[in-house]
Amino acid sequence: MKVILQKNVPNLGDAGEIKEVAGGYARNFLLPRKLVIPFREGSARAALHQRRVIERKTEKRIKDMQDLAGSMSSLQSLDLKVRVGAKKKLFGSVTAMQVAQALKEKGYELDKRKIEIGEKIRALGAYKIKIRLADSIQVPLELNVIPDEVSIEAMEEEAARIEEEAAREKAAAERAAQEAGEGGEQGESESESEQSSETEAQEAVAQAETDSETAAES
Repeated sequence: MKVILQKNVPNLGDAGEIKEVAGGYARNFLLPRKLVIPFREGSARAALHQRRVIERKTEKRIKDMQDLAGSMSSLQSLDLKVRVGAKKKLFGSVTAMQVAQALKEKGYELDKRKIEIGEKIRALGAYKIKIRLADSIQVPLELNVIPDEVSIEAMEEEAARIEEEAAREKAAAERAAQEAGEGGEQGESESESEQSSETEAQEAVAQAETDSETAAES
């Protein structure tokens, strides 16, 4: 079945070209998606005209993308605020949709499919990503993944709790050390008192013996 491509189709051809394809492929995939129209006798001239129109549109789109790339080159980096949990780990990974939304807030409205993140981003930090505006037009961008306001508040509360708990443990350890020191001093005092009493008793016994001997001699 002959068809005229309305859009660039990977592994098939560019917009405006006339191609021979399987009937089932055309009916089940290409036609429902409006990627092609059936070729009819006498439509070759129309196809040529259409191709020229598409080429002009493509040239304009590339020019627009080049202008956009020039504008985005001044951006250089982009902050993306995310929700994080324990140990500053993200809930899931960063998506192209999130990046597209962050770009929109900066005034750049792009299809998320133009955003190439690369490896999955699951932690806070700085990452290199690409914005592919066209086949030959790319904009490198540094993506700074940072915690959002809710996460910052939660982390501050957690840090305060940990600090308070550490202070309580330190105070408890100091009290225990002080009580242990006081207990030792009291034990030494009691020991000294016992030794003094024992000495006094021995002296009294010795004095009594001396008095008894003196009385016997008299």
